[in-house]
Amino acid sequence: MSGKVLIFSAPSGAGKSTVVNHLLSLYPEFEFSVSATSRAPRGEEKDGVEYYFIDAARFRELIAADAFVEYEEVYEDRFYGTLKSEVERIWAKGHVILFDVDVKGGVNLKKYFGESAFSMLILPPSFEVLEQRLRSRGTDSEEAIKERLAKAEWEIGFARGKFDYELVNDKLEDTFAESERVVGNFLDK
Repeated sequence: MSGKVLIFSAPSGAGKSTVVNHLLSLYPEFEFSVSATSRAPRGEEKDGVEYYFIDAARFRELIAADAFVEYEEVYEDRFYGTLKSEVERIWAKGHVILFDVDVKGGVNLKKYFGESAFSMLILPPSFEVLEQRLRSRGTDSEEAIKERLAKAEWEIGFARGKFDYELVNDKLEDTFAESERVVGNFLDK
């Protein structure tokens, strides 16, 4: 299975990290690709676990050094990206790389990895449910929630039709079962 890539993208709050963590618990040969970001850690996040936290100036230096498979400036001075060194580290172990990235990153990763990658777009059942999920996390300000909702509307419009599979995350147990099925089909190829 070495050399394979699984890409999960969704608007913030749609449940992609929940699906990713579920699949990681089932497949010991999967390894989460830790993305780099210039944003500050939230809550209990730790450097090198959820993200590699890099300030915006250093992030720009790494961009100039061609150190990323893909990157995006999501908001002003808020970068996210995938370091080439992270891909090499995981593949050196013979593991399948599992990405949890925004929709632009997902589209870019699919282009980069081609047929070695399977990309899944996870969608909320509605914008009302998405708003409820963002509020229940308790990690964002009212302004940040409004910003995320506006971005989600754009992301969904941008992403539709650009992923190998689209999955509406309504009932979590159904979402888990469907994600297991389609990922299993890709790995069996």
